[in-house]
Amino acid sequence: MKLFDLLFGRALDRRVSAFQDALMQRHVEEVQNIYKTMRIWRHDYHNHIQTLLALQESGQGERLKSYLLTLNDDLTTVDSVIKTGNVMADAILNSKLSLIKSHGIETNVKALLPEKLSVSDVDMCVILGNMLDNAMEACLRQKEGERFIRVYIAPMKRQLYISVTNSAGEMRRRGKHFFSTKGLQGHGFGLMRIDRIAAKYEGSVNRQSEEGVFATEVLLPL
Repeated sequence: MKLFDLLFGRALDRRVSAFQDALMQRHVEEVQNIYKTMRIWRHDYHNHIQTLLALQESGQGERLKSYLLTLNDDLTTVDSVIKTGNVMADAILNSKLSLIKSHGIETNVKALLPEKLSVSDVDMCVILGNMLDNAMEACLRQKEGERFIRVYIAPMKRQLYISVTNSAGEMRRRGKHFFSTKGLQGHGFGLMRIDRIAAKYEGSVNRQSEEGVFATEVLLPL
């Protein structure tokens, strides 16, 4: 029995270590994507300034005005920063969504959170991070043009309602647990952590799958 416990413990340690390494790699990808976006913005900003100066110096007032109006519309379109009212939620949502969009996944996000939550910042990061990671992984197994993720977060009857819906392939169910045709080996620990944190705060988790769509709902007391 002691030998079995030792071997089981080592195997579990290896799986936890692999899971942590995967999380770290994902975080690195998110940061790299944000830096890439910042470099693009910096390059475009420089070009816009040069164009505006050239128009101003040549006395082309109408073209200058038109360019400024067009630039304003473009900036309004690309300003996709999520502002929920909660700093920690903003950080994790914008980080994850930046990476998700870089894969060409269509997103629709509506999120409103209180400034202060009964859930700790760390636990909120784990829940949101894992929900979005799982949704992205499912989308990447779908054809381009069929990938989408919808996020809705808002207070509801003295509880915080978190919903993530995404395109998904065939899903199987064993008891209360879902797994894809490729299994849950890649993110089984993530699902487990969501469930445990929800239970910690006496909340609940509901998962549903139908017609190529998978949805996860989490309710946490406010």
